[in-house]
Amino acid sequence: MAYYKTLLLTFVVQIYKEMLKVLLLCLGIIALAMIFLSIAVIFGHRHTFRSLHIGQSKAMRDRGIHCVQSMDKMERREANNRHRVKERI
Repeated sequence: MAYYKTLLLTFVVQIYKEMLKVLLLCLGIIALAMIFLSIAVIFGHRHTFRSLHIGQSKAMRDRGIHCVQSMDKMERREANNRHRVKERI
């Protein structure tokens, strides 16, 4: 009976050793990826980010879509707008 316990214990230890090797390998690959990505961000040639503002997108302007605030201003300026808000008392 004790023989089977030691055999089982040895088998479990071998499995955990293999799992530890795989885990360390995965952590190493992730660490390398993080290092390479940080190098690309820090030393990259392109240091500008495109504007995400809707009003500055050419595709949106071509479709006639503007920023909500700009569209609200344009609608408030129209004199014949029946839903116009009287802003001054």
